[in-house]
Parts: sequence; structure tokens; C-alpha cells
Amino acid sequence: QVQLVESGGGLVQAGGSLRLSCAVSGPTFSRSAMGWFRQAPGREREFVAVIIWSGGRTYYGDSVKGRFTISRDNAKNTVYLQMNSLKPEDTAVYYCAADLSSSTMVRSRPSEYEYWGQGTQVTVSS
Repeated sequence: QVQLVESGGGLVQAGGSLRLSCAVSGPTFSRSAMGWFRQAPGREREFVAVIIWSGGRTYYGDSVKGRFTISRDNAKNTVYLQMNSLKPEDTAVYYCAADLSSSTMVRSRPSEYEYWGQGTQVTVSS
């Protein structure tokens, strides 16, 4: 019933920007966490950012802090990831994920999320 669909990926030069979107359908996420992760070939899935829907608290992985911003649009049931000052090492498939538990603790591990989108490719050229 819960579905997540990412969009907005593509090819961009180093220093450029992209905005990823994740459209959410299904039950209300009033106490859920929405996260962004990324995975490059041969690497573990890496935490990027999370927003706690109730209250809007946000947290970021160290590698993207200061460059990426996670935000939400309640009316559109959409979460965004604004990516600025992109680097080649940001190249990866980006996934959005949802946790529907009542916990308000920060969730930064993939195993803590039940629902996942299909992923969208972000490629940053040198």
C-alpha cells in the first residue's frame, strides 16, 4: 500500500546542482521518518539525510552536510533532496525510504526502513 517514487536524477557537472523528489502514496506518515540513501557499485548503502515528519527535524551524513538539504511538502506528500556543490564522489543510485514506526529517534541504517523507492541515478562528471 505504501509506495515511494523517486525522480530528478541525471547527469550533472561537478559543482552543479540537482533536486531529487520522492512522492509518497498510502497511509498517513504523521510519525514516520523519511530518509535518503545512496549506493555506488561495490559499496554499502550510505546514509544521506533523514527528516522526521512530525516536527521536521533533519539530520545529515557527514559527507553531505552543508551541501545537501532535505525538505518536505506536506500538501504534495513529497520529500525533496536539494543537492548543491556536487562532486564526482556523489555519483550513486539515490533511494528514498520510509519508516512507519512510532519512534522519533534518528534512523541512519538501511535496516531501519521498511519501504523503499526504485532509486534514481545521479552521475556527477569531473
